[in-house]
Amino acid sequence: MSPQAVTALREAILRHVASAGYRPTDEAGLARALGVPKPRRRTLTHTVRLLISSGALRRVQGDRLAPGESASSPADEGLIVGRIAFRAGGHALVTPQRAINAPGPAPQAFFIPAEDTDVARHGDLVAIRPAGGAPSRGRDRDRGGGEPRARVVRVVERARTTLVGHLKTIRHVFYVTPDDPRLIHDIAVPDPAAGPEATGARPGDKVVVQLAEWRERSRIPEGRVIERLGEMFAPRAELAGVYRKFNLAEAFPEAVLAEAAALPATVPPEAAADREDFRATPVFTIDPDDAKDFDDALSLEELPHGAVRVGVHIADVSAYVRPGTALDAEAQRRGNSTYLVGTVVPMLPEKLSNGLCSLVEGQDRLCRAVILTFDRRGRITDARFAATVIRSRKRLTYRQAYGLLFTDDLAAIRALPLPAKHATGSTGRALSLLDDAELTGLQQMVRRLWQLAEGLRRARMAAGSLDLDMPEAKIFVDAEGFAERIERIEHDESHQLIEEFMLAANEAVARATRERHRASLYRVHDEPDPEKLIELRELLGTLGVTAGDLTRRAEVVGLLERLHQHPQGHALRTQLLRSLKRAAYRASPDGHYGLNKSDYTHFTSPIRRYADLVVHRVLATIPAKADDPAGARQVYGRAELEGLGEHLSLTEANSQEAERESQKIKLLEFFERELHKRVRGRFPALITDVRPQGLFVELTESMAFGLIGAATLTDDTYLPAPDGRALIGRRTRRRLGIGSVVEVRVAAVDRFKRQIDFRLA
Repeated sequence: MSPQAVTALREAILRHVASAGYRPTDEAGLARALGVPKPRRRTLTHTVRLLISSGALRRVQGDRLAPGESASSPADEGLIVGRIAFRAGGHALVTPQRAINAPGPAPQAFFIPAEDTDVARHGDLVAIRPAGGAPSRGRDRDRGGGEPRARVVRVVERARTTLVGHLKTIRHVFYVTPDDPRLIHDIAVPDPAAGPEATGARPGDKVVVQLAEWRERSRIPEGRVIERLGEMFAPRAELAGVYRKFNLAEAFPEAVLAEAAALPATVPPEAAADREDFRATPVFTIDPDDAKDFDDALSLEELPHGAVRVGVHIADVSAYVRPGTALDAEAQRRGNSTYLVGTVVPMLPEKLSNGLCSLVEGQDRLCRAVILTFDRRGRITDARFAATVIRSRKRLTYRQAYGLLFTDDLAAIRALPLPAKHATGSTGRALSLLDDAELTGLQQMVRRLWQLAEGLRRARMAAGSLDLDMPEAKIFVDAEGFAERIERIEHDESHQLIEEFMLAANEAVARATRERHRASLYRVHDEPDPEKLIELRELLGTLGVTAGDLTRRAEVVGLLERLHQHPQGHALRTQLLRSLKRAAYRASPDGHYGLNKSDYTHFTSPIRRYADLVVHRVLATIPAKADDPAGARQVYGRAELEGLGEHLSLTEANSQEAERESQKIKLLEFFERELHKRVRGRFPALITDVRPQGLFVELTESMAFGLIGAATLTDDTYLPAPDGRALIGRRTRRRLGIGSVVEVRVAAVDRFKRQIDFRLA
């Protein structure tokens, strides 16, 4: 549910229990009285729990609900409830969710000094009391850069009951330091090797702690070790820590595996009987070097008068994963696949994700397709939908596709690196084994598709779509799981080729489900909050970047173009992304701000996103012909889709956090291993900021951030430039300023603080 819907539900509950003639009832009775459908019952339960914690409700006569004794307590006047987020140094920000007996909208955020955080932990839902007076001012927002101050009055709801950390001991006293540096308090624990619940954990191990309730700030928080994950910083232990922290399932339930095992290993002939047959049409896939699951493929057919037909073929997971099965229930629970460094937590068992549903080369596969027709000018003139059967002729990597686009030397193309691993069931041949005619034909096809995709991209950007694509650092691990190398992945033309056709297919499907009045899921990106954009503009101003009214799309588009050339461009584009709202799944076609599209959904990745599987099932009810029969079948109810959208938005956010955590861990591991090399590597870096304590740098390949401490600049005495944007050597006049490129070596790595220090090479 959206925040607005949750707020409306909360207010409806309070109005109902305060109404004349109300008789205390349980949650089921409350749901019936308010007309809350079953898919939203979990949200109702959560909301009731929050209201009980805040004192607005209380339980009487067992499980029955009555107005809380403190619902209108004078002590609660002006209290605001929100999520607390800790920063380095122990202070925090609270983003309000609602006010208790306080009229009017709540401010965007409150600054909480470290001494006023009470017994809150990072992520908790807390009740705060504004301190009054003028907002704090200062350059550093983390120290209160304009937010009104407040103090925590009480914890309404804990964000977690367990945490992962490092077991330590001092004089036979055991404690655990949390992995997350935002959890600033160590946890006292009894000896985990003693007693009936002994885990065998020893100091130096990574462990899981069950937290006890913490009520007094003057007392040390307590807990008990419930699981030993392994030796701290060992790859297996670190991976297990991510699994536990984000509740990721390592294995599938037996019932799910049994259903997967019962599926055929290959597509039976009868399954393809009623489908459009594209097996004689050239079809290929483009994916990363190490990809194992391929859920999208492209076909190309030249038509008379310069027209072209492009098929966007997507693995038909719905042909195998049926509603009501254990496979479907588990896929829905997981919501999506989670891609950690060196491994993946898949949404579907391997037999489906890497086998039967993966569009591997040389194998028959069932698909749902969007067939796009382009005129001679590259404009889409028609979009239709079909159930297809394909046989991919070539599995290309992005690197190979890029070579086909921009290299004419066939020998050089044949020498391009092979994919890291061949997919299950693949019977294809390497590029080096193709003859000149085959290779030339493949190249012409890729180039023709790029010609169309480039036109789509140009039109999209001209219409105001935001260019938010940024390079990423991909970390590769060795056989033991240690970070071995880092490769910068650019979002080049080979990636854009695939992206544009996927965007076009997603838009066509969203438009069709809306126009045919099908209840479906949509990918929604709401307009940003104007206050956030004002804060971003102020931040950019302190860095010398001029921005106009960012509520105007044209100004945001122009800003993104300017940031491409700015020395701090990557960091500032990331900051811009954080100023936008998070995209979500919703049952209403509310549009996509980033893409500037009124119709958008997710259809192209059903192997790894449950939302796409839902959309496939809905699309299957739309006939090929435009005339839709009256009373067309609906696969899902609107209320059910609202609940699904809320659930899938949460699982997506959880996976994204887990992926970022995995990336951070492996990045620190990579640079820590550099410290143990006899000859440390040299890394090109860009100076992004100059402070009295030194130079902040971003490495160009790994995009890691770190500090070159002023004390390590020993070749000269460096003084700040008049504008504060550089340090200048007194003797050599060497200028180390924002935008300067330098080479650095690793000086120190703090895995707990998650900091890397460098020194000039």
